[in-house]
Formats: sequence, C-alpha cells, structure tokens
Amino acid sequence: MKVWTWALAAVAAVAVSGVAVAGVSAQRELAALTHEAPYVLPTPTPLMEPATPEPIDAAQRDEIISRLADNPALATFHARVSSADTGEVVFDRLSAEPLLPASSTKVLTASAALLELGPHDRITTTVVEGDHPGAVVIKAAGDVWFDEDQLDDLARQIGSATAVYVDTSAWPAETMLPGWDPVDIDAGYVAPLEPIMLHGARIGATEGDVPRSHTPALDVAQALADRLGAQTVGYAPAREAAPTLAQVQSPDLTTRLGAMMKNSDNVMAEAIGREIAQHRGATSPQATMDVLAENGYDLTYVTLADSSGLSTFNLIPPRLLDQLMLDAARKEPLRPLLATLPVAAAEGTLAQRYGDLAGRGWVRAKTGTLDEASALVGTVTSDKGNVYTFALLSNGSDILAARRALDELTSALRAY
Repeated sequence: MKVWTWALAAVAAVAVSGVAVAGVSAQRELAALTHEAPYVLPTPTPLMEPATPEPIDAAQRDEIISRLADNPALATFHARVSSADTGEVVFDRLSAEPLLPASSTKVLTASAALLELGPHDRITTTVVEGDHPGAVVIKAAGDVWFDEDQLDDLARQIGSATAVYVDTSAWPAETMLPGWDPVDIDAGYVAPLEPIMLHGARIGATEGDVPRSHTPALDVAQALADRLGAQTVGYAPAREAAPTLAQVQSPDLTTRLGAMMKNSDNVMAEAIGREIAQHRGATSPQATMDVLAENGYDLTYVTLADSSGLSTFNLIPPRLLDQLMLDAARKEPLRPLLATLPVAAAEGTLAQRYGDLAGRGWVRAKTGTLDEASALVGTVTSDKGNVYTFALLSNGSDILAARRALDELTSALRAY
C-alpha cells in the first residue's frame, strides 16, 4: 500500500482555490470574448507523490522508543506505535490494558461520527409558529456552533415576533454527566447540555476556555428576541406540525470536528456524541461504542461515561486509539480525522508545545489532560519518509513533566 504525504494535498487545494477565486471575478468579461483554439499544456508532474521511505535502523529506533518510554515522568504508561506504511506495530507497552484517556476520548467520538454520519452531515435548526399569534419557537436540534450570522438569518426570515420560546426536547433532560464537576462551567470547560448554544455557550468570547453560560438555550432565544423586538423569552415545546417560519444549517461535520478536536472543546464533543445517538435512536455515549463495534473495532475494556473525556470514569486501551489513527492514515472513511488534529507548535492545544523539538510542525495529535492523566494520540512523519501513528497514555503523572516526555518520544520518531 502507498502512503501519501497528505500534507501536500492541502498545498494543492490552496493553489486551486486561488485560481477559482480569480476565475469568478473575471468570468463575465471573459465570457464575451472569442478565442482561438486553446493551447494544450503537457501533463504536469503530480504535486503529491507517493512517499518513498529511506532505509532505517529499526533496532535503533525500537531501542530509543523503549528508553524514552521508561521515563519516570510518564509514571503508569501504556502505549502503541504503528507504521502507517505497513500497518505493523513497532512498539507496544500494555496497549490492550485501559487507562484514563482524558480528552483523547474525543478520537472515539470523532471516528464514530465520521462512520455513522459522514463528513458532510449538517444540523438543521428550525423556527416554527408558537401557540399564540406573534409567538415563535426555536426547535433546537443540537447546534452548539450557533453564531450571529445564523441569528441574523433567522431574524430576517421571521421578520418580527412578540415572544420567542425554545424547545430543548431533542436532547435528554440530563444536562450534567457522571464525573463532571459543576465548577467547570464557570471555568470554561463545559456547559449544561442543551441542544442549542451561541458559540458553545461562551460568555463574552467566541472561543477559548472562558466562563460558560448556565442557560445556553435561553441565551439563544434572548438573542433572537432582541433582533425581532420580542418581549417574552422562555422554554416551550413546539407544536407538532406547526408551520415552519425559518431554518438555518450548521457547518458540515468535518468543520465541526476540526473546531472540536483542535481546541479540545468538551461541549462540541458532547453535542456530536448526542448527534450520533439521535441518528441511531440510542443513548450517548453508548451509541459511539455501538458504531465502532459494528465497524469491527475491539472494545474490550472500554468504558465511556461521556463523549468528551472530561469524566474521570472513562477507560480506553491505547490499542483502540492507535488503531483508529492507523485506519485514518490507511483507509478512506476515517481520512478526514487527520486534518482535525492540532499541529505541533502551531495550533490548538499543541500551539505551545514542541517549540524546541524535532516534532515541531510534523506531529499532529489529539491531546488529553486531567489531574494526573496525560494523553497524546496522532501521527508523525519522519525525515526518512515514514509515517507513524501513536497512542500514548500516562496516568499518575505530573502534567507538565508527562507532556514533555510524550513530546520527546514522538519527536524521536522524526529520525526514523
């Protein structure tokens, strides 16, 4: 099997995009002209070439990985490293035994979403007529990515109203999950799970770990009411078969996964988990496990209490996490997962890491951090042309020391 240097595809996409924009701006003028027969260009050399790895000293590589895995900073350490070129497991340390995964749990959620919903899935939010003249009801459907443009669009379609209500029945009534701490709402790590939120229920910001609202759905209703001149805001169920007045759609799933994975957004992860559950008529996160099992993944010793990894009850073996990364590198259904991962020293939760290490710019990985738990799951391209996948879980460790040890281990793969 050929492993492609997929990062080059992004360069090609940008180049094509630039040509398309220029073409649109000139189209009217060019359409009126007559032309001689076009000049035919020779077939270009493909921009994206198959990787041709150089020979490596595999024994030396394995010895270095083992030595770095023995770093005391990693405390209890379970891991697996594989070759995306061959599918071979090149390092394994208790990878079948589970540990607390922290936010690397989101790898399971994202993978199940791609397999169940597909990369182009969107959430549709509708507004319908209420029970009395002038009243409207937002039928919340799980879009926690709601923004001002969507609110403006709804207001334009509706025109005016005297009252705005929101129907949150699309999601279960439980808004906090087992193992969650209510103080994390004000800390910015989570919000009460209601099926519509403006910027993930953030207060005074559009991204980052800022305090979140305790009433996210009402906030959206209030924002729409302000645009419509409505005086009343509250919760209310939508009437069955009530006429639709307006509707808007969320970004596609790939875009939403990118926002969720790069910034490790717990609210977005829970929303995607519940979307999977709705699609299957099941409960979250059990629906995620069902999707993965149906697609042939071994879920032995997996315990999921949520979709984000915030729960301290979650347990995942590194073997499963690495297998998902390996399949993303080698198979089409999970391929979009690769582009959602933060780039080392460049973006998201890896922006401040790898600054002086060889993995800078070459490691792409989902992080995970809880008290005494650190995780890193992703890929790294070596300077010999090899692509490796990895899943590294450290428990009982100091966060900063464990992060450095994980970064050093994955950076060492750059040489092989």
